[in-house]
Amino acid sequence: MTTVVPVDVAGFVVRAGFLNDTPYFALGEGSVVLATGGEMRLAAHKGGLLAAEERPDGSGLVTGGDDGLIRQVTADGRVTTLAERPRKWIDLVACGPSGTVAFASGRTAWVRLADGTEKEFSHERAVGGLAFAPKGLRLAVARYDGATLWWVNTLGKPQQLEWKGAHLAITFSPDGKYLVTAMQENALHGWRLKDGQDMRMTGYPAKVKSWSWSAKGRYLMTSGANAAIAWPFFGKTGPMGQNPLQLGSRGDALVTAVACHPKEEVAAVGYQDGMVLICRFEDNAEVLLRRPGKAPVSSLAWDRGGERLVFGSEAGEAGIISLR
Repeated sequence: MTTVVPVDVAGFVVRAGFLNDTPYFALGEGSVVLATGGEMRLAAHKGGLLAAEERPDGSGLVTGGDDGLIRQVTADGRVTTLAERPRKWIDLVACGPSGTVAFASGRTAWVRLADGTEKEFSHERAVGGLAFAPKGLRLAVARYDGATLWWVNTLGKPQQLEWKGAHLAITFSPDGKYLVTAMQENALHGWRLKDGQDMRMTGYPAKVKSWSWSAKGRYLMTSGANAAIAWPFFGKTGPMGQNPLQLGSRGDALVTAVACHPKEEVAAVGYQDGMVLICRFEDNAEVLLRRPGKAPVSSLAWDRGGERLVFGSEAGEAGIISLR
C-alpha cells in the first residue's frame, strides 16, 4: 500500500534524496532538512545553496553555495567545510570515487582528493557541468562548444570533445562508454568515447533539467517534454537509429523531474503541476503516487532498496512516499 508522509521544509527544494536510510531535502535558502522522525534543519550555507550531490556510498551530501563554501552534511547532523573560495559562487559540485569531490565557479574547476589535496583545472569559457567517470579518476567538464575530459592524477593534455553550443550539464553512462550533455537549446548531445562519434538527441519542447540512468544503464530517462523520454543506450550505436521510450505522457503538463528505480526498469516521473507517477518501461503501465500540488516537482530520488521515494517542489512541498 502506498503512503505519503509530508515533510515541512518551507523552501525551494534543490535536491531531495537519502543519506544511507535518512531522507534529506537541500533547500535553496541555504539549509538541509533531515527527516529523522522529526525534522532536523541544518544551516549549510549563510546565503543560497546552489548545488548538492550525494557521495556514491550515501555517506554524505556535498553542497555548494553563494558564500563560496563547499560543505558536507552527514546523516547524524554534522556539517563540515571541505573547501572555500571566498567571493565566488559555487554552483556546481560532483562526487567521485575514493572520497573525491569536484566543484566549479566561472571558468575554473577544482578536484579535492580524500587527503585534502586540491587540483585546479582552468578553461577558456565558463564551466557548465561536472561528472566523474564510473571507473578511474577522470573528470568530465561541460563547457561552451563541447566537453573536456581530465585525468585527475596525471599531467597529460585533456581530451577535447567538440560540438557547437552551450553545454550545461554532463553525465557518463554507467558502463563508461558514452558521455552525454544537456544543452542550452532544447536538446542533448552525446559522444561514444571509444571513437568520438557524435550523437544528437532533439525534439524537446523545453530544456532538459533532470535525467536518470536506468538500473542496468540501458536507458537514460530525461525531463523536458510532455512525457519522460528514455533514450536507449544498448547496442553498438547507443540511441542512434533507435526511437526513445515515452513514459507517462500528458497533454497538459511537462515533465520536470525523473528518477529511475535502483533495481527494476520503472521510473518515478514528476510534472510541472506537482503530480508524481511511477511508470514501467515494458508496457508503460502507470501508478499515481501524488496528485497535482502547488508547484513543479524539482527533485525526486529513490532509496537504495527502491521501497521509498522522496520528492520536493519549487514551492517547498516535500514528502516521503512508501510503496510497501
